[in-house]
Amino acid sequence: MYVVAIEYNLGDVIQTRKPHPCGNDKWKVIRIGADFKIKCLKCGRIVMLGRETFLKRVKKLIEKAES
Repeated sequence: MYVVAIEYNLGDVIQTRKPHPCGNDKWKVIRIGADFKIKCLKCGRIVMLGRETFLKRVKKLIEKAES
């Protein structure tokens, strides 16, 4: 089994496995470190997740941030 490590950067847009209660599943990464802070692109709600929880909830990377 191969493990693929994806690096996430500030401004990346990700898709989560389950949608937010507002119905959206796309989030923008606004903080990286031991914890990740993500912002819902539909309602603007900000959620802080531990690194392990964040990595479990991410389904795929939708859009890379411009460098």
